[in-house]
Amino acid sequence: MVSFSAVLNDARQLSERERLELIDALWDTVPSDADLPLHDDWGPELQRRVDAIKSGMAETVPWNEIRAAALAQIANESAD
Repeated sequence: MVSFSAVLNDARQLSERERLELIDALWDTVPSDADLPLHDDWGPELQRRVDAIKSGMAETVPWNEIRAAALAQIANESAD
């Protein structure tokens, strides 16, 4: 059996880009209905954002556009 500590230690040996790809791949394994704990400070901020969206005061951007832009930025930085 592989231990968390061993996997984490191996992950630390990866490049920044590889670690980000690993994070993305691991996140995809988390069920969409998983009960993820939130830090206590996040509640008020989340409520503020929900209220802004519901009132029409916030502009939203689809996740796939945000993700694509972030991955493109990482690729551009790696090429430099």
